[in-house]
Amino acid sequence: MTAEIKSYWQNHIAGEWVDAEGGRRITTENPATGETIAEVACASAGDVDKAVAAARAVVASRALVGMRPMERGRMVIEIGRKLRERKQEIARLVTLDCGKRISEAMSEVEGAARYFEFYGGMAEKIEGRYIPLGDGYVDYVVPYPYGVTAHIIPWNFPNQMIARSLAPALTAGNAAVIKSPELDPLPAFVYAELAEEVGFPAGTVNILCGIGSEAGAALAAHADVDQIVFTGSVPTGQSIMRAAAGNVVPCVMELGGKSPGIVFPDADMDIVIENAEAGIFMNSGQVCDAMSRLVVHADVYDEVVERFVERTRKLKIGPGIDDCEITPLISAAQLDRVENYALSGVQDGATAVHGGRRVEGAAGHFMQPTALAGVTPEMRVNREEIFGPVLSILKFETTEQAIEIANGTDYGLAAVLFTNDLDRVIWCTERLEAGQVHVNEWGVGGIETPFGGFKKSGYGREKGVEALSSYYQSKNVGFRMVRRALGKPPLRGASGLCPLPSRERDTKTR
Repeated sequence: MTAEIKSYWQNHIAGEWVDAEGGRRITTENPATGETIAEVACASAGDVDKAVAAARAVVASRALVGMRPMERGRMVIEIGRKLRERKQEIARLVTLDCGKRISEAMSEVEGAARYFEFYGGMAEKIEGRYIPLGDGYVDYVVPYPYGVTAHIIPWNFPNQMIARSLAPALTAGNAAVIKSPELDPLPAFVYAELAEEVGFPAGTVNILCGIGSEAGAALAAHADVDQIVFTGSVPTGQSIMRAAAGNVVPCVMELGGKSPGIVFPDADMDIVIENAEAGIFMNSGQVCDAMSRLVVHADVYDEVVERFVERTRKLKIGPGIDDCEITPLISAAQLDRVENYALSGVQDGATAVHGGRRVEGAAGHFMQPTALAGVTPEMRVNREEIFGPVLSILKFETTEQAIEIANGTDYGLAAVLFTNDLDRVIWCTERLEAGQVHVNEWGVGGIETPFGGFKKSGYGREKGVEALSSYYQSKNVGFRMVRRALGKPPLRGASGLCPLPSRERDTKTR
């Protein structure tokens, strides 16, 4: 399966493919088989220094900010077009390196292309504004890119998550340093090729693979980085925020979730079961806003459990390249973590109505699709992010209780309501603590809609028009017009403070 993939991948810095300092390498494997795919240069802090310096040189040259925005936007859009041209090739690489099913990998690359198309089309629409201060004054606001943006990428969507932040960063005129995930870095490198193919200066997009605690930490703490974008766990996010605070650097943080689907008695049960399967088993549950909890009204609880188990039994487990519904987890460590959570749920009193253990004898890192019934709010499987194909099913009696259960975790990324009662929908959406609230379909929205969380799910927004503003800041320019040539006296300062009389001012400035 891996014969066509080159055996060694270098990092990309300042337009050159380079080895890591000291020659260190990382080995990446196929999660479905455990076989080695390739070796990748393992970046150190010294490599991070070089990549940041390369991006800084582009910023200092004003090659991006001095460019007509429409031209920059055309290049961003062209990256999207080239991604589509190479969709099958990249999707296969995603499947082999990440483990997900090939149809999901194709959708991932398609989504990545859409990000570049969407944001590239907005380049010339980033506008400043004029602020009237009265006769004799001119004041305006200029949107200005941050400069060097750092992108620390998670392993669950190794291609699309780069596009989600890189596209708006380039559109706004920034240069980027990307730290790819060490578990599946290969789908990231295509962006270095495409950025230069479409005409961005060398050093605009730099891509490094390295261990998070080394290269990732060095990038987050780098004094010459102007903005950080991160998706991952809460502990890692907290570490990055501490480093960013030391340099007073703004961040966009997406830190996971424990998203509930609330099922009311009037819901269409076919829709509920279809969305529950997609919500928890897409990418084997390795999705930040996975619908990992089903909060079900007592009147339909037994029916939902029975129908969900019936559907889950039909799912095929196997390699993503064969487009199986349940594909491997990213690593042996992740498999251990997910299985331990499922076992802890049973120990705490839940019932594994389906699955609950790893797939014995499998060569790869396969976890059985798991449904835990009888889960209660205080259990770990209800409160903590598992990041695997494990669904916790809880029961409620009243709408108020459902909202209390849904909001009863440290996370607030997404929530789903299954009901046909519009009054109930409005009442619940006003009370749910989540950045995205969907109704009758998991994941309603798209590239165009803002995405981000409440509470420990992070802050800032990705996607949509709203996200673009995260990649530039405002520069205010104000000046007083010189009017002495017209025989008129100086005007009162816009701040409301009186300027010195002309004679006193002239004396003090001699």
